[in-house]
Amino acid sequence: MEKIKNLLGRAKLFRSLKVRIFVIMLLVGVVPSFIIKHGILDNYETRAIDVRKSDVQNQLKILANHLITYNYLQDTSSEVINAELEQLSNLYDGRVLIIDRSFKIIKDTYGISEGKIIISEEVMKCFQGTGMSNHDKVNGYIEMTTPITSAVLTQDLTGGKPDKEEVVGVMLISVSTDSIVATQEILNRKAMIIELIMLLVLVGIAGVLSTVLIRPFERVTQAINEVKAGFTDEQISVPDYLETEHIVDAFNQMLGRMKVLDDSRQEFVSNVSHELKTPITSMKVLADSLLQQPDAPVELYKEFMVDIADEIDRENKIITDLLSLVKMDKKVAELNISSAHINELLELILKRLRPIARKQDVEVVFESVRPVTAEVDEVKFTLAISNLVENAIKYNKQHGWVKVLLDADHQFFTVEISDSGIGIPEDVMEHIYERFYRVDKSHSREIGGTGLGLAITRNAILMHRGSIKAESIPGEGTTFVVKMPLIYIA
Repeated sequence: MEKIKNLLGRAKLFRSLKVRIFVIMLLVGVVPSFIIKHGILDNYETRAIDVRKSDVQNQLKILANHLITYNYLQDTSSEVINAELEQLSNLYDGRVLIIDRSFKIIKDTYGISEGKIIISEEVMKCFQGTGMSNHDKVNGYIEMTTPITSAVLTQDLTGGKPDKEEVVGVMLISVSTDSIVATQEILNRKAMIIELIMLLVLVGIAGVLSTVLIRPFERVTQAINEVKAGFTDEQISVPDYLETEHIVDAFNQMLGRMKVLDDSRQEFVSNVSHELKTPITSMKVLADSLLQQPDAPVELYKEFMVDIADEIDRENKIITDLLSLVKMDKKVAELNISSAHINELLELILKRLRPIARKQDVEVVFESVRPVTAEVDEVKFTLAISNLVENAIKYNKQHGWVKVLLDADHQFFTVEISDSGIGIPEDVMEHIYERFYRVDKSHSREIGGTGLGLAITRNAILMHRGSIKAESIPGEGTTFVVKMPLIYIA
């Protein structure tokens, strides 16, 4: 149930996911409109300034020709020119200065600087024939200079008389950009109104879409809550989105795994009860038989007592295997890792088991491809290999054999245990590591098996970050391959 709680915790996050979808949709709508608005306004300002500069420049060129025609630089009394200057100044809400070649201001439409000398970089460059335009955005004006040129006659080598342009004066004008700024502010206000309307529309659309998009996740949450409450244990299906399918598939897999674990737990409890109860029942029957025969002969007493002792040994073995399995099942179980010579360890294991093999008339052979040193827990490794070899001996045929092969590469070492025994049917291979599972229950009872050996072996190998695989041909034999890392990594 803890896994379901964790999944429910994740499902609750979908509430914030709805907010995120809402915010993202707003951003997707608002940010581009904001960028477009400012891009258009900035582009309008740049374009309007360029157009204003072009218009003023054209007016100045025409006016410069008129100044030469009316000889205005020598006589500023021309009413026509003065009227044109005033008209230009009023048209662009600006100020016009006429400067002669001695840098003297001969005309100022504001009438405050006439007769003064002006020397600036812009005026100097203009006398050299280079006009200038500058936009002062902070103070809101455009400053421009235009050269006043006059044609002069020069004698060339061929005797001809070509014309040459000479700068005889400079026109300096300051044009206000207040009208452009005012228009831009009007456009900005209208854009803000449109943006506000778009924002309200986007809020509505984002709210509706976020609700629609999140609805399948809410159904997933509801289905999980029903499973949590115990109303159902059926698999759920919400195929609206690929994401919901992934979540539902993960939940259904977890639910299936929990069912398997619950069934396994119930079966385990049942098996433990049965396995522990069987020897006790046998001892009770034997004891009751003796009690009902007060004059039973000593030989019968001895026979029954031997049987009772065997049942006690069997009970003890079951309890010992159960305790070993419980210890290995704990995730906090610690391994006593040390560097061990695997060749010597396997020799010692086989030395202990050969007496059992001789009783069964089974030959045990050990082959080593190379010396192997690895980091293992000797006790648990010995227990795992001993279980495999002991099973190979017990479930073998008369005059059979058991072969243990050791090999290694640069990362792992492998122990291959093969036998000429009775084999394991293919249809039960996937169950052999289950607790209390026996392929041949009658034969297992005869040889004293508890059905826990392979479960203990597999747990011990997995604790070492290793693996175990089995292949078998019924009637011909079985091969177990144990693969473990040379260097243990926690």
